[in-house]
Amino acid sequence: MDYSRRRWQILIASCFINLCVGSMYAWSVFASPMADYLSQLHGTTVTSADLAIVFVICNSVGPITMITGGKINDTLGPRLVIFVGGLMFGGGMILCGFATQISQLIWAYGIFTGLGLGMVYGATISTCIKFFPDKRGFVGGITTALFGVSSVIIPPVAALITAHAGILSAFKIIGLIFAVIVCASAFIIDKCPDGFAPQGWHPAQPHRAGSPSVNKNWRQMMTSPHFYIMLVMLTCGAVSGLMCISLAAPLAKNMIGMSAAAAALAVSVLALFNVLGRIIAGIISDKIGRINTLMLACILPIPGLGILYLAGIGDVALFYTGISIIGLCFGAFMGIFPGFTADQFGTQHNSVNFGIMFCGFAIAGYVGPTLMSSAFASAQSYKSAFPVGIGFSIAALVLTQVFRLMSRNSQFK
Repeated sequence: MDYSRRRWQILIASCFINLCVGSMYAWSVFASPMADYLSQLHGTTVTSADLAIVFVICNSVGPITMITGGKINDTLGPRLVIFVGGLMFGGGMILCGFATQISQLIWAYGIFTGLGLGMVYGATISTCIKFFPDKRGFVGGITTALFGVSSVIIPPVAALITAHAGILSAFKIIGLIFAVIVCASAFIIDKCPDGFAPQGWHPAQPHRAGSPSVNKNWRQMMTSPHFYIMLVMLTCGAVSGLMCISLAAPLAKNMIGMSAAAAALAVSVLALFNVLGRIIAGIISDKIGRINTLMLACILPIPGLGILYLAGIGDVALFYTGISIIGLCFGAFMGIFPGFTADQFGTQHNSVNFGIMFCGFAIAGYVGPTLMSSAFASAQSYKSAFPVGIGFSIAALVLTQVFRLMSRNSQFK
């Protein structure tokens, strides 16, 4: 089979799959009507902040199946992993349509959907990275970008379905559609042959044994100090984005005084810049290098969070400026790291390796929303969380320089 052509079909199918599972990022749109539903059902006050734990858990459990599913992906291929993951992801959303307690949402969306997400996302990203050794930055950017595009598309669709049929029906309908699309698309995805190289492209020769061109398994990867620098860098760099993504709609309503419809638009704007960041940073990183691009993605959130700190009631322009910068930089991190991991530790075991590296994102997925929820619980305002987010971005910037210095004196160039 001519995989030099076939790989483009696999890339397109992977993008459609990620478009579906990326609906996880639209949680803030689901959260508000679900909180209202639970409040009416039980006669108590349930807020979006109370449901943030669902998003936190969904983010946190993904690496479990990215790692275990990654092992299956590296040995048997991605088709089975994506199919089973699609059933879990869609099934979890459907189960949310029957939830009457926060604990049921945690199990259905947080755990079941989160585990399915990890299987699907890890398999599509790693497979495409293997098929495109000549365009790792671009492919990492475009496949993760479609994951983010879902947050542009799903909020208005979910709002429309919710308005006509209710939040429970929205979960059921969207979950069913996504399960069908992901499971059907799985049959297009093939396992990348070992040592695959597209026609007309020749891999660079390793400078020496142990260079990034040499494949390392997860044990070898975890003996490298570069791994730990990269892991913490990803955690610190993703915090600012996950602070805002998980609570974008409540931020718009609480800080700026936006209506529900305007808040839903804010979610889409944040998601749009998240997508642009993945594509632009992926392409740029192929030109100027991953670490240089990541350095820029660490610097820009500092003024972005500062702008959000200054924004108040009616400061719509300031708010959109701040969340656009945050979305752009968060997207850059998520688009670059799949290729960055493959650059450093090879592609042969990248499904498992990236699954382990993705634990940094899971940690950030806990830290970011927790910072916001804690700030709101203590002062009925999210603003005190933004200076802490700036501190995480500065820490990530410092780590890019540590990585650069370490690389000058090691086999990693």
